[in-house]
Amino acid sequence: MSSAPVVEKTPDDSSKLKTFLSILRKFVGVTDIASVRFSLPAQLLEPRPNLEYWNYLDRPETFASIGKSDDELGRMLEVLRFWFTKDLKYIKGKPCKPYNSTLGEFFRCSWEVPDFIPEESNLPGVDADKENSAKEANEKVKISYLTEQTSHHPPVSAFYIDCAERGVSARGFDQLSAKFTGTSIRVSPGQHNLGIFVNIEKRDNEEYQLTHPHAHLGGLLRGALSVTVTDTCYMTCPKTRMKAILQYMEEGWIGRTQNRLEGVIFRYDPENDTTTKMKDVKESDILARISGSWHGKIYYTPAGSKEAILLIDITPLFPAEKDIPPSETQLSNESLKFWSEVTNAITGKQYTEATKLKQDIEERQRQRAAERKEQDIEWKPRFFTGAVTPLGKPELTEEGQKVLEGIRAGNYTLEESSVQGA
Repeated sequence: MSSAPVVEKTPDDSSKLKTFLSILRKFVGVTDIASVRFSLPAQLLEPRPNLEYWNYLDRPETFASIGKSDDELGRMLEVLRFWFTKDLKYIKGKPCKPYNSTLGEFFRCSWEVPDFIPEESNLPGVDADKENSAKEANEKVKISYLTEQTSHHPPVSAFYIDCAERGVSARGFDQLSAKFTGTSIRVSPGQHNLGIFVNIEKRDNEEYQLTHPHAHLGGLLRGALSVTVTDTCYMTCPKTRMKAILQYMEEGWIGRTQNRLEGVIFRYDPENDTTTKMKDVKESDILARISGSWHGKIYYTPAGSKEAILLIDITPLFPAEKDIPPSETQLSNESLKFWSEVTNAITGKQYTEATKLKQDIEERQRQRAAERKEQDIEWKPRFFTGAVTPLGKPELTEEGQKVLEGIRAGNYTLEESSVQGA
């Protein structure tokens, strides 16, 4: 007769980081520790597996507002405003190590949000009276989200975002590459992660590609994790021939962290795009400049003007709560249900039991991968047409499209997956 799991003392953040650091030291010199998928003891994990999914919708109303402006520059600024709010979780909360998602595991959710943003009327091409009417009427829109782990080696997840009322959608592949330098972890987009692709159907299907910058996870030695970004990223729209370069500034040795950024929006040639630095942009091509703090207020200044106009104020914003399917409608490989026993053990401070349950899942995944290899069976995602695509833009299967329609309608009924990855 087995004994009941033992309740254990919760380690503090400092001891967690010391343990984590001792494990990481084994990977000094490894090109990509993210591809290794090393297993951590359960007491180092946060019991919230959906943090694994980079849903980019910490403020979903900024996504729904894309495409409102009748002006091309206004729409690029709407895309940038979404960009600056997509990772509030790392600005307002502490970084943490989530669970390693398993092959075929999926997550779906939605948000219903006010169809109004305080700074919306600051943009060119936006009808201020119409925006005020939306605020007074408390109009709302719905955003649906679906992601699935499509590959395990390398670890890749496909995602799709949709706001049908606004005709705005986004898709892409999430894949990280990480290297431990000895004092910090350098996180980069993996080879299949070509950014977020935003489409505005009602604007002649304008498509914007948003690339991810490199980031550093620091504070390992002093026991206080923090995320810093000192890199360049790009937003391009071939149809409007408009491009944005954002430069996240390196912090100085003296004084407080400012989290400063600068940027420029300009006309470019999609057929001959060689401009990668702000200093190389011709003054005559510039449409607007961007400045501010990605932890605070961000402004844009139109070309020919000296007046900086508020684009977005991050200060009062926090990540929005997700609406998730009722537990009785979730499938066994749906993220929250799949990891529920591990989560319950962690929240119950039964860390040894949680580690055992987690290791059982990892072993089951290895066994099933070995069985597929022995039988020469290729894994096929359920909701997306392929594990990866050369262009970085995943396509939904017919079933994936039906899942999104179900999320919009609040109908979460699904058949269990016929094949399980773990």
